[in-house]
Amino acid sequence: MNLRDKIAEYPNFPKKGILFRDFSPILKDPSAMESIADEFSKYFHPKNIDIFAGIESRGFILACILATRYNKGMMMIRKAGKLPGKTTKISYTIEYGKDTIEIQKDIIEEGQRVLICDDLLATGGTAKAAAKLIEKVGGKIVGFAFIIELTDLNGMKGISKYDCKSLVKY
Repeated sequence: MNLRDKIAEYPNFPKKGILFRDFSPILKDPSAMESIADEFSKYFHPKNIDIFAGIESRGFILACILATRYNKGMMMIRKAGKLPGKTTKISYTIEYGKDTIEIQKDIIEEGQRVLICDDLLATGGTAKAAAKLIEKVGGKIVGFAFIIELTDLNGMKGISKYDCKSLVKY
């Protein structure tokens, strides 16, 4: 299946000069979601993954699709202040300042193997921070799964030490 045909483009969103690539049309097509799971299943073996981590918020969807396919659990990496209970946080630099993401403190057991999922890889700042956060609590990064990669922004550079797979490259 050609997933590129199912990705919508919105010029000047969320601001002027940005071409937003939206995978939402994939979500209304069960065969497209199945195709995504099939493609990642060729790349990441289920016996090497204990849990899937979805980066807020569209990464939750991919993580759920893959967790269901692999019969594994799923966890959320959220923006600060969005999770109940005790959390572990990490702050990182973004284009015009800082941002913070967090996970629930007891969501990962020491040594658990985690595949981090997101819909899109741009500059890689959030992905890199997510890996550091999971490693901070004792998780082992299996790799990253992205539906879309914006290659001009060189996001893979910051996470190149990990096994990474993106399905559609622009």
